[in-house]
Amino acid sequence: MRTLRVGFDGRALTSPAPGIRRYTRNLLVALAALSDEVELVVLGGSSVAVPDGISHLSELWNQKSNIGWVSIGLPRVAWRSGIDILHSPAYTAPLWTTKPVVLTIHDVSYARYPEWYPYRRDVFRRAFYHLSARKASAVITDSEFSASEIRAAYSLPDSLVNVIPLGVDPVFTRGDESESSVLPHSVIPPYVLHVGDLHERRNLSMLVDAVLAARKHLHNFPLLSLVLVGSDRGIAKQLNVTDEWSNISPPVIHFDTVNEKQLLALYKQAAMLAYPSFYEGFGLPVLEAMACGTPVVASHAASIPEVLGDAGILLDPNDLQGWTKTIIDLVDNKSEQERLGALGHSRSKGFTWERAARATLDVYRRVYGT
Repeated sequence: MRTLRVGFDGRALTSPAPGIRRYTRNLLVALAALSDEVELVVLGGSSVAVPDGISHLSELWNQKSNIGWVSIGLPRVAWRSGIDILHSPAYTAPLWTTKPVVLTIHDVSYARYPEWYPYRRDVFRRAFYHLSARKASAVITDSEFSASEIRAAYSLPDSLVNVIPLGVDPVFTRGDESESSVLPHSVIPPYVLHVGDLHERRNLSMLVDAVLAARKHLHNFPLLSLVLVGSDRGIAKQLNVTDEWSNISPPVIHFDTVNEKQLLALYKQAAMLAYPSFYEGFGLPVLEAMACGTPVVASHAASIPEVLGDAGILLDPNDLQGWTKTIIDLVDNKSEQERLGALGHSRSKGFTWERAARATLDVYRRVYGT
């Protein structure tokens, strides 16, 4: 069987969205392990940190402009590279190229809820996203929910959209690195954890209210805190809250970023991951928490039930009382934490990057006709 030469848009490796960076890097590494079937070339970005064993072809033209890069710079370097297929792993793809294009669209929240993304209200930008999807020879997405949303948003046939669930990053499957010394110094268990950008769609105001209410009822744990890990998308000031225990233990602790070991420790020592999002294309933190054996409480919304299944607790994202009661009950019940953690850990083993890479390679072969 012929080895396919596949080019990846290298700008995804430096995306401001950590989920896009992790998706691209983990998929590249997993595909590189199939070296007898696929040859990979990362296209563009002189400062891109390319995974070991993968070729890199730089192109400096207009990389500061996303549309300029995708429209001119990327097609130019793709033409020079001698690739068979171009994979654009984050929403946009060249509209004029002789190469077949595989496009990954993680979700279409920007089309369904443009009020959450003021900069994407621009007609030209939204048209570019739409045209990228229509131009693609195949679309990959992370969940059946997203596939349905993409088909509806862009009027795509069922056969064009391929569902390939994400895998667990290897960092979350390593041995025990959860010693308290690795935790950021301001974090003291017990705490409720949320991982992901502080964005309106994440429903964090409700979560803060639930944790504040829980602190009043948890007589054994009045210093329970909510730890938020993720960059602020304009809502952090709304979450700067206090209560009668604030001088001893702030109810909300926010980190823009933490290192790998700190994130692993935060997951493993959390009483739970709370994920009350209104809309997700997959919900990668849910899978990461499951892999760490951390109990998950999440929204019964969008793609999240596909990932969590029956290995956690699903709640209406608007049910403040339900979230408050669940937090109280779970923080005060170590055996239930352990039971849910074990269920999640077992379920997480079904999500691997090897499986995702092989499914992606199948898409490449169908597109190329081999």
